[in-house]
Amino acid sequence: MSAYAFPPLAVPTLPIVGRDTLFPVHRIYCVGRNFADHAIEMGGDPSKEAPFFFQKNPDTLVHSGATIPYPKRTNDVHHEVELVVALKEGGEDIPVARALDHVFGYAVGIDLTRRDLQAEAKKAGRPWEVAKAFEESAPCSAIVPTSICGHPDKGRIFLKVNGETRQDGDLNMMIWKVPEMIAILSTLFRLAPGDLIFAGTPAGVGAIARSDVLEGGVENVGEIRLTIG
Repeated sequence: MSAYAFPPLAVPTLPIVGRDTLFPVHRIYCVGRNFADHAIEMGGDPSKEAPFFFQKNPDTLVHSGATIPYPKRTNDVHHEVELVVALKEGGEDIPVARALDHVFGYAVGIDLTRRDLQAEAKKAGRPWEVAKAFEESAPCSAIVPTSICGHPDKGRIFLKVNGETRQDGDLNMMIWKVPEMIAILSTLFRLAPGDLIFAGTPAGVGAIARSDVLEGGVENVGEIRLTIG
């Protein structure tokens, strides 16, 4: 049996509420413009857009309570608070009616975005990776198993910066619901246990600065806190 040329990096993990075990993360998928008010503020038309997805690398995860440096090569970093769906089972072409059977639990995430680099990429017709998949760009809370929180389809989702509310919406405002997201994603990728889905953000996204403290939450799921160094 061949040995590794050098020690492999550790598998990214998240804590699980009420358990001593860890949730191993496989991939991170993100749903774009899944709240109508956010789609409008970003210049989209929620009545005409089909769902679209992008990815962040698993090693961009940051646990709640962390302090992270202000990202490099940007002067316009934005916050986007999101419900995170954690899968326990994968597959392809998953029916909507069975999609929730694949869910292990839920968490609260913040999709950090280098908005200036994203705007440049959009203008040039280029991919978004430099705007979305950079180091420490995916802060996430501990995962709450469905046995505790069920499958939340309504409830407040919010984010505060230095105590000031910036984003304040409700999960019932999502255009594509969790079962639909899973089903559509499974026609594009082979989903696997350990996959996370960042489910979109409500309106109110905006810039953050050094020394800012971000506090977000999803009703009946949990909260997240992050400090920008």
